Amino acid sequence: METVELLEIAGRGEDTRHQFKADVTNAVSLASEIVAFANSGGGQLLIGVADDGSIEALDATDIQRINQLIGNAASTQIRPAINPVTENVPVANGIVVVVTIPDGIAKPYMDNSGAIWVKSGSDKRKVTAREEMQRMFQAAQLVHGDDIPVTGSSIADIDLDYFRRFYSSRYERKLDQQELSLGQVLTNMRLVNNGVLTVAGALLFAREPQVFLPVFHVKAVCYPGNDIHVTTYLDSVDITGKLQAQFDDALGFITRNLRRDQGEQGVNTTGELEIPRIVLEELLANALMHRDYFVSAPIRVFVFDDRVEIISPGHLPNNLTVANIQTGNSNIRNPILASFATKLLPYRGLGTGILRALREYPSIEFENDRDGNLFRATIRRHPR
Repeated sequence: METVELLEIAGRGEDTRHQFKADVTNAVSLASEIVAFANSGGGQLLIGVADDGSIEALDATDIQRINQLIGNAASTQIRPAINPVTENVPVANGIVVVVTIPDGIAKPYMDNSGAIWVKSGSDKRKVTAREEMQRMFQAAQLVHGDDIPVTGSSIADIDLDYFRRFYSSRYERKLDQQELSLGQVLTNMRLVNNGVLTVAGALLFAREPQVFLPVFHVKAVCYPGNDIHVTTYLDSVDITGKLQAQFDDALGFITRNLRRDQGEQGVNTTGELEIPRIVLEELLANALMHRDYFVSAPIRVFVFDDRVEIISPGHLPNNLTVANIQTGNSNIRNPILASFATKLLPYRGLGTGILRALREYPSIEFENDRDGNLFRATIRRHPR
């Protein structure tokens, strides 16, 4: 960094990417600052600059002490260890140490006490909310929402006949023909953990999943016009049940509220849906498979005169963008569901569903709302 650039940063004041310290003397405190940057996209710590941006330059003795402190904090006070880059930038009356901390690739980082810190504006804050911690571990692929045990459930809640049919289809042998107990089979499939159903186990195979997971359903409403009404609607239903039933019923809800075009077909034919069925199948399957099961909210399906919206809880995981998914990139957020869904839903798990939908019907828009923590697919309806 050049001196002119450093003075410009100091003159602008602290922000999410720049923190000022006149001096540092405590490795524990320094570690929390480094952790916050590593968990929040990276940034720079300017040591030798006061909070108000004035330069409090350091001498050679200070520089040696501070660099040793930085090395100690980064290697012994942080888990996993971080490798910041330091640079000694000359100013009029001494030196300013610029510590550059990259965006971490092994989040979440913690200090030695186990605290997780993130940036909050120009300051930092400790992460204490369980849901936020879960999302950070989820982003690091250390935990998955579909693998969480469902309190109060047990193997007795499995719809055994339904599971037997699935097992025969998936493994081409009958459940009763293998030597393991039902509990061991379900545990091996990661549908049960210590006798308790996982989220995947409950959503896929429980007789009544919403007894344990009441918000994991689809809320569907058809409105007159192009706006949400508080009390006026044409059709509305809360769609519950196993994942396969939610898919089938949500698809049925949308199709019964769409127009059918006769085209050149006879008057006795049902006609073609104004939006191809495969488009609805792909987007609904993606919503059910890739929603964030750490977020306690239903999937929402809205049918308006000019569009259909499918809104999933949770923005795209990690660094995925709308542009990424439109070119076939994917990141499996719920690997257990994904491993079994190909036998239950029109889902292939190859990241090609969005591509197929766009090929069939280009009038689709996607919104990755990170602030609102949701993902929206909007399918435009053509005017009559």
